[in-house]
Amino acid sequence: MPASPTVIAPPEQTLMFSESAEGGDAVRRFLDHNGETLKRLGATLRANPPRSVTTCARGSSDHSATYGKYLIETLVGVPTSSAALSVSSIYAAPVVADGSLCIAISQSGRSPDLLTTVKAHKDAGAHVVVLVNDETSPLAALADTLLPLKAGPEKSVAATKSYITSLAALAAITAHWADDAELLSALEALPEQLKAAFARDWTAALPVLKGARNLFVIGRGYGFAVAQEAALKLKETCALHAEAFSSAEVRHGPMAIVDDGFPILAFATSDTAGDGVREVAAEFVSRGAAVLLAADTALDGAVHLPADTAAPALEPLLLIQSFYKLANSLSLARGLDPDSPPHLNKVTQTL
Repeated sequence: MPASPTVIAPPEQTLMFSESAEGGDAVRRFLDHNGETLKRLGATLRANPPRSVTTCARGSSDHSATYGKYLIETLVGVPTSSAALSVSSIYAAPVVADGSLCIAISQSGRSPDLLTTVKAHKDAGAHVVVLVNDETSPLAALADTLLPLKAGPEKSVAATKSYITSLAALAAITAHWADDAELLSALEALPEQLKAAFARDWTAALPVLKGARNLFVIGRGYGFAVAQEAALKLKETCALHAEAFSSAEVRHGPMAIVDDGFPILAFATSDTAGDGVREVAAEFVSRGAAVLLAADTALDGAVHLPADTAAPALEPLLLIQSFYKLANSLSLARGLDPDSPPHLNKVTQTL
C-alpha cells in the first residue's frame, strides 16, 4: 500500500503566521498603553543620566538588546553592554551598578538566570526598566519602571510579535530620552508600516533556501540585530544552519568559505550602514554566491526582496516583519512545523 503523502498546512494557518501578522497592532498597543510612562522615563533619564546601560536578556530578546545598544549609543552616547547572565547566576560575583540603567527584556519574565542577574543589578543600585510580555511574571515585580509589551498571547515557540514590540519599545525609550521629535513622530507611523511590510512578497527566496544547509545573514548598524534574529529563526523553524555577521566582520575569516551557490541573506537599510551591506552583497555576487538582498532597490545578480523605507532607525523592524512571513513559508516548504521546533520550549529554564 503506498504511503500517504505529507499534508502541509497553508502558511496562514500556523500560529507563527497569525502571531507575526499582529506585529503592527502589538506595537500600537504598546505605544498607547505606555505613552505617559515613556515620557516620565525620558524626563528622568535626561535629568539624571546614567553612567552606563546594561541589558539583560537571552535569545531573541538579547537580539533586541543589540538594537537598543546601537540606538542608545548613537542617539544618547551612553555606553551600553549586554550582561553575561552567568556572572550572577553561576559565579554569584558582585555587581557594581550604582548610577546605571538596567534594561531587562523578556517574553515570559521567568528564566531563573535572568531574574538573578536583574535582582543583582537592582540590589547594587541600578534603575531597572523591564520590558516583558507577561505582566504577572517575577521579572515584572523587579521593575522600577515597568513597560508591558502588550504583544498579547504568543503560543508559537518562535517569538515574533514580542520581538518586534521589544524593538519598538527600545526605540521609544531612546526617542523619549533623546527628546528626538523626528523619531517619536516616526514611531507613530510604525504600526501601519509594519502591516505593509508583512504584506511584502519574499517568496522569491524560497527556491534558494528550500534545499540549503548553511547560509550567512548579513546586516550592519541598526540592522545587525535583525540579522541575528533572522539567523536564529532559520535555525529554530527551518532546521537551517544560519550565522549572522556584520558586513564589516564578514570580510575577514568567514569570507573564505563563500563559494559558488553559497546562500547569503542580506538586510540593507537606507542609511550609510546599509551602503556597507550593499557593497558586501555585490562582492558576494561577484564570487558566485546566491545573494538574497532585502532592500529598497535591487542589485544586479542578486534576488531582490522588496523593502520599504522609513526612518532608518526603524527600518530593521520592517525588514524582520517581512522576514517572519518568509521563515514561516520556508519552514513549511521544508516539511517542518514552525510552531513546534524539536527540542525547544517556550520558556527556557536556564540556571
